[in-house]
Amino acid sequence: MTSSARRPVRRVEADPAAEIDRASWWARIPAVRSVLEQGLDLPPGVTFLVGENGSGKSTLVEALAIAHGLNPEGGSRHARHRTRATESPLGDALRLVRTPGGAAHAYFLRAETAHGLYTYLQDEVGDGGVFHERSHGEGFLELLGHKFNGYGFYLMDEPEAPLSFTSTLGLLGRLDHLRTDGAQVVVATHSPLLTALPDATILELGEHGIRRACWQDLDLVAHWRHFLDRPSGYLDPLLRG
Repeated sequence: MTSSARRPVRRVEADPAAEIDRASWWARIPAVRSVLEQGLDLPPGVTFLVGENGSGKSTLVEALAIAHGLNPEGGSRHARHRTRATESPLGDALRLVRTPGGAAHAYFLRAETAHGLYTYLQDEVGDGGVFHERSHGEGFLELLGHKFNGYGFYLMDEPEAPLSFTSTLGLLGRLDHLRTDGAQVVVATHSPLLTALPDATILELGEHGIRRACWQDLDLVAHWRHFLDRPSGYLDPLLRG
């Protein structure tokens, strides 16, 4: 098996032993319902989860982290920092079908809880990074460089949130290096820039559930293209209505 075809996690599916309340809000999200009913194969390399707010992107990537034994607020299997538990029970209802062999390195990084992770790493773990002395975006990229390396299973939730356009380009380049090194990465994002990564897998979440999509066909790409070409088409109905 070539390095480009290797992947720590081959599939995510409902755990037959789990008790699942199918009437709960999270189980009724079409994308989540699709995973619970049909499972989802995870390809090697970089996979982007895209869709509108409420489509289940963050819910799913967070659940993948929990099912893998990672801290739901970000970090590794050993991270113990918590603020307020807001995650759904989905992670406990899933099981991961893993590639046989030794446990691969894994890490979860999410923009909205990065501050708490920085504090935990510096105060409790004594990590060498100085994340709080950087801007939000700089700290995010520094942590990425520290923790995302080589063959492993890596998860990100809206990593573009603290990043400038130039820094997002840098993240795109980092994702390319990671997959070249054999990493498997799943990213929940709203970024038309990140999703332009050539040869990445794009999964679009919505009322249809989950489906593969091409970058040029994404709604988020079309909306940004139309907005940048003619902002008034979007702004006039909002500001003069």
